[in-house]
Amino acid sequence: MKKEIHPDTYREVVFKDVTSGEMFLVKSTVQTDEKIEFEGKEYPSFTIDTSSASHPFYTGDTTSSKKAGRVDRFNKRVAAAKNKQK
Repeated sequence: MKKEIHPDTYREVVFKDVTSGEMFLVKSTVQTDEKIEFEGKEYPSFTIDTSSASHPFYTGDTTSSKKAGRVDRFNKRVAAAKNKQK
């Protein structure tokens, strides 16, 4: 890495995801006065609402009422077919 191209505030910072509780150590220039202990060392800390640990796009979790409705309708049809056979 070239010397003297980054600002003086470029340092390791812990980003804490409020939703999932995950913490990430990355280099950043974000301004913060908070500190946190992470892996036995003290680092500047910055709290975020959403990260790759909690965002549905990155985690693969989906919440869709249409999908849940289709599953319920399918289960009802299966139950009705079983009752009809008896």
